[in-house]
Amino acid sequence: MSLIVVLNGPNLNLLGSREPSIYGRVTWAEVRERLQHIAEERGVEIEFFQSNHEGAIIDFIQGLSGRANGLIINPGALTHYSYSLHDALMGSEIPAIELHLSNIYAREEWRARSVVSPAARGVIAGLGALGYELAMEAMLGIIEASQG
Repeated sequence: MSLIVVLNGPNLNLLGSREPSIYGRVTWAEVRERLQHIAEERGVEIEFFQSNHEGAIIDFIQGLSGRANGLIINPGALTHYSYSLHDALMGSEIPAIELHLSNIYAREEWRARSVVSPAARGVIAGLGALGYELAMEAMLGIIEASQG
């Protein structure tokens, strides 16, 4: 059975309450429930991880090698400066989709640059919590295509 991992970086544990005018009012628990439902319908396993600590995220990604078939990652602020996150994703060789709740390209200039994107198969930005569901569907397609 395929395993898809959904990884959230710093401050995403506050989803639904942190700046809801930017990030929406949907909570992380609600997102998890929706994704769990999709996983069950499609016959795949799903695992969730969130940390406010860059090193914990790097360690987690390194531990996925040989275990996960796909990774959906919302790196939060690490998007803009974490070359170590980029390197961990490249080293894992697990297909990754980078996800952002807000449209990082329509916000402050410093947010419009992602050092993570070159290590991702694709990017979804600006669609709020719906982006997680779209990333899940896209990842399922990537996995199915890789399995022939």
